[in-house]
Amino acid sequence: MLAIILVLSIATILYDESFAEKSTFFDSVKFIQYLDENTALEEVRNGNLDVYYYTISPDRLENYQAREGLQVFDSTGGSYSILVNPAESEKFNPFSSRDIRFALNYLIDRKLIVNELMGGYGQPIISYYGPSDPEYFTVIEQLETFNFKYNPALAEEIISRVLKEKGAVKIDDRWQIDTKPIEITIFIRSDDIVRKSIGEILAAELQKIGFIVKKDFGDLNKAFVVVYGSNPSDLKWSLYTEGWGRSAFVRYDSVGLGQMYAPWFSTMPGFNNPSYWNYKNDRLDTLTQKIFTGGFESAEKRSQLIQEAVIEGVNESVRIFLASKIDQYVANEKVKGIVNDFGAGVPSRFTPINAKSDNNEFVIGVKQIYQGAWNPVMGLTDTYSRHIWGIISDPATFKHPFTGETFPVRAKWQVETAGPSEKLRVPQEAIIWNTSLQKWVNVASDTLATSKVTFDYEFSNWHNGQEMDMNDIMHSLYFTIEWGTRTDENDRTFDTEFTPRASQIIQTIIGVNPIDEDSIEVYVDYWHFDEGEIADWAVLWNSVPWEISSAMEKAVMDGKVSFSRSGATSKNVNWLSLIIPKDANLIKDYLQEFKDSDYIPVSLKGNYQNSQYFQNRYDSSIEWIESNNHAVISNGPFYFKSYSPESRTIRVSAFDDDSYPFKIGKWAEFEMPELPIIKNIEMKKIIQIGEELKIIVEADRSDSILYFLTNSEGKIISSETLKIGGNSITITVPSENTKDLGIGANNIKIFAISNSVLKPDFYESSFIVTNDKSELPESLSGNMELTENKSEYWIWIIPILIVIGIGIYLKKKRL
Repeated sequence: MLAIILVLSIATILYDESFAEKSTFFDSVKFIQYLDENTALEEVRNGNLDVYYYTISPDRLENYQAREGLQVFDSTGGSYSILVNPAESEKFNPFSSRDIRFALNYLIDRKLIVNELMGGYGQPIISYYGPSDPEYFTVIEQLETFNFKYNPALAEEIISRVLKEKGAVKIDDRWQIDTKPIEITIFIRSDDIVRKSIGEILAAELQKIGFIVKKDFGDLNKAFVVVYGSNPSDLKWSLYTEGWGRSAFVRYDSVGLGQMYAPWFSTMPGFNNPSYWNYKNDRLDTLTQKIFTGGFESAEKRSQLIQEAVIEGVNESVRIFLASKIDQYVANEKVKGIVNDFGAGVPSRFTPINAKSDNNEFVIGVKQIYQGAWNPVMGLTDTYSRHIWGIISDPATFKHPFTGETFPVRAKWQVETAGPSEKLRVPQEAIIWNTSLQKWVNVASDTLATSKVTFDYEFSNWHNGQEMDMNDIMHSLYFTIEWGTRTDENDRTFDTEFTPRASQIIQTIIGVNPIDEDSIEVYVDYWHFDEGEIADWAVLWNSVPWEISSAMEKAVMDGKVSFSRSGATSKNVNWLSLIIPKDANLIKDYLQEFKDSDYIPVSLKGNYQNSQYFQNRYDSSIEWIESNNHAVISNGPFYFKSYSPESRTIRVSAFDDDSYPFKIGKWAEFEMPELPIIKNIEMKKIIQIGEELKIIVEADRSDSILYFLTNSEGKIISSETLKIGGNSITITVPSENTKDLGIGANNIKIFAISNSVLKPDFYESSFIVTNDKSELPESLSGNMELTENKSEYWIWIIPILIVIGIGIYLKKKRL
């Protein structure tokens, strides 16, 4: 997690010897914009595109003929939401009322959105956690208590009551306050047909209630200005149709609830810009900060924190979730090696790295080519840029695409922890950055920490040819602490979005002890019941060379650019983007200044490198910027080659460098996960109340079976997890349990679970319970058949793995 600060921003096969030293099959990858999905679909079919990184409407892929020449991949991870402006303002804002915001949950027909707008490819959701999230099972009981259903009459009743209490009156079916009509502005994303339709439907519903509704249409670039870049109290927007994607599948989410509900994360209205009105909620801040920083003593306590945060977030209804998506991605039938991550889907970072075809260039169609700034501190906030960044920058750790567990990429680790209740002694040779003294200092002799993680790095060359080294790591830690601490209102190392997040992290950093040129001990006050999560929290990493970080920092401190969007807006400067020539040249100018003045960053003063080392670093990055007209330098299997706004393309080229540690086929194991499958179910369609119920389940590639038996009111009557010894198991529900079933229709859900893939198979059906079996037709007393009742919507079943303890950083990205 510490590495995230400068990363923000996770089978033995034989190959032809001609690929022996290559890291990827393709020499280059071209990303090209296709706004129209129908055009993109045909281009993929014809082979002009290898894959399209945006969902295709289900009605275009509904039969075999429509899929000719294509591979179609179903994936989850995305969602739709409504961001509500709760600001107090001189002009009356109805959504400053929590009750009116909450009433929107009854005004939105989530089933219509899924069934009609999304073609059935999704599920209604009411919170940040949807059925495809492993944390969903943690909060499912809490979510069920809300029982939201489309009920416009109830919504109008609540809204009318509150408006009348505030002095509003309804004249000629239009609400007025102080003789002025109450106006609402909905910012509607016009580049997404689903969100455009959601906005239109919501506008119609609000008009029926009696509001004057203005509709403002635009894409993400415009939203960055109107929604995320304006003072909420100016009421330039009232509601915004949001969309979310993610870059990895996450087992233990520590970030999401803070990002989606809590003010401290800088993604709620006001965005922590000190000159704006800001949404406040101390309870949500406290709960989500504890989840984020490991402020819990057990898995049970963590679950309690999550439950409380979700309830408060839904009750506040500043961000209202509508539907989770099942995205359908298409690739040309000749492309092999696609990795369909359970979170990111086909746009997983592993797809361009692992994919192969007969061509030398991999061509990817994208919905948008440039929707936000490119800098690794508080840029790269949109899903489109992250798709590209993921293949030009290697992380230290990442999340397994099918289990969501942390695994090493560039940093192997060994964890020692005394948590949650005990402490480890920190050696006095450990050091920490002191922001007051502006230097590294040794920790005090009596310093204690909860956990110690020893990292062994796998360094390589940066794309500019310079070797990665421990200076890059130490500068990253310096940056995190320096920019995570605000000393006063005039502190130049403060960013409205970055600092609040970093401040939570640095509270847990106790000290570090560099061991040798590629190993370091990190001491943190952080504990988790999964040691991989401790390592993921403690890991130090840098996604760009320290000299690029230093030049960016100097440019921001001098007030010429800003790391974040909100900072750029408040200071009236550019949002720093390393792929824009003007900003790249700004970085180059600072590097030249560093070189001419023999500058050594304060974070690296006192090390034993000679002056030539620093000159080489500056020279290499200057030459890179001059040659490539951008300042994107990282360490991944591809390097950033060019951005052409005119042709709407970005091209990256293979980094075929001997120092790069991973060669072709490294991630081939992620191509074809072996998913569990339910082959057959045998059970009666009708039973008498109090009768023992037997269910025979046949399943392949499964380690256990989990079932839920619920009555007609939705109450769980019986549930159990059973291990499978072979391919078949019999579930026996005793008579003392079935007597609690209701007369009439009841429900059974069965999950086949694999310990190695966090995606079970799922079966659901109803059955009849009666007092007198003879009263029902004889044909109903037979066995159920699997084929007609098996659910095709597998996204409901991922969360249940939490129940049996199979052991990401999740950061949702704007679409």
